[in-house]
Amino acid sequence: MTYEELRAKYPIMIYDAYHYDVQPDGLHIAFSFHIGDINFHPEAVVERRPFLDFEQPKETMDALVFSIGMAELVSYWKCACPPMVVVKCGSLDERQVVFWRKLYWRGEGEFFYVNGIEAKENDFLFLQGAGRKHAVKPSGAAMIPGPRYLVPIGGGKDSVVTLEALKCAGCDVMPLIMNPRGATVLCAERGGFDMEQVLVIRRNIDSKLLKLNQQGYLNGHTPFSAMLAFYTLLAAQLSGRTNIALSNESSANESTVTGSDVNHQYSKSLEFENDFRGYVKDNMGGNYRYFSFLRPLSELQIAMLFARHDKYFDVFKSCNVGSKQDIWCGHCAKCLFAYIILSPFIEPATLERIFDKNMLDDETMRPEFEQLTGQTDVKPFECVGTRGEVNSALSMTIAKYYPLKRPALLKDYVADKPQTSLTALFNEHNLLESEVDILKRLLS
Repeated sequence: MTYEELRAKYPIMIYDAYHYDVQPDGLHIAFSFHIGDINFHPEAVVERRPFLDFEQPKETMDALVFSIGMAELVSYWKCACPPMVVVKCGSLDERQVVFWRKLYWRGEGEFFYVNGIEAKENDFLFLQGAGRKHAVKPSGAAMIPGPRYLVPIGGGKDSVVTLEALKCAGCDVMPLIMNPRGATVLCAERGGFDMEQVLVIRRNIDSKLLKLNQQGYLNGHTPFSAMLAFYTLLAAQLSGRTNIALSNESSANESTVTGSDVNHQYSKSLEFENDFRGYVKDNMGGNYRYFSFLRPLSELQIAMLFARHDKYFDVFKSCNVGSKQDIWCGHCAKCLFAYIILSPFIEPATLERIFDKNMLDDETMRPEFEQLTGQTDVKPFECVGTRGEVNSALSMTIAKYYPLKRPALLKDYVADKPQTSLTALFNEHNLLESEVDILKRLLS
């Protein structure tokens, strides 16, 4: 079915209810959505840990869980894209409507683009709140001040750099992992944490959504990082930590499709970060501090810093294709990008052991190589760096390791001088001066 046919068949989606309760194994959360006669019931569990306080003010928990449901809703809305969403379990003021409509529009930009949907921003979605208002005053008594950080661990190089940088600076760090897998667990362990010291959230997608996708309902990208952002607020509240340190770099701001707002990494961008911080301040008090610790850095600088921590070389993974097997698949754009961005800082033999081959010598990766280097208007729809960063990395790698004989993908490649600085910081960020100083010391 087409976008128009589905919207005509399913004109309204309802956010019916949210529910949470504390059970022996942790905090259980459930949501109820429906489109026509299709009911969705996604669930999540925050695993019990000694350092978590599940006795929180009801108004605070209601606001946090309600907002998580609003973020979860995006994944289910996209299967039929109903033009109207009615929120029965909460109200929405004008500013909230603006925030959520923008998240759907910009966060689903890739979904619209890849599916060839010509949606119109002014009428693609109308939001209506029909329940009570969820807005709470600051509850600072539950939050412990100081350099105490909650750091989401994704299993890739970026969160490792954040974890190690804050630890080495003497900060109190608590890792957070959503749906643990090999790479995330092992990265936490190599960082000195066992799983009892890690805040774990297990989230389940309703299997009905996957069945609908198989039946021809719409499918595609959703802004996962936006959904994670709201879960981190809950994690911060339960653990008493005000600082939520993400690992999104400046490169996430670049659009995936040249000349457009379509950005695979929109929910990792500074624009979303600022919008989210404003939403939290308006609706959930001012005690949470959500920011990306790596925002002043480029992907190239992050790769340089990661290369200093060889204890992670055999465990880190950020390949989406191989995530279920916990491997680098060696055939996707994400693997090629990771190989390229690390190539100036890790010698070829070591890099080949990590990826099981020299990816720059794989001619079958030519299309992805051209996308990453800016020879096409569209970058891969993956979390990859800017075109400039990729070309700078390749120029440095050629000069350092391949001055004469080059691997297949580099034979006809024209290497310019690197344009990405390894010492300069980007000025647009939400870090404190003390946090910027940590990065400056690392780069120097």
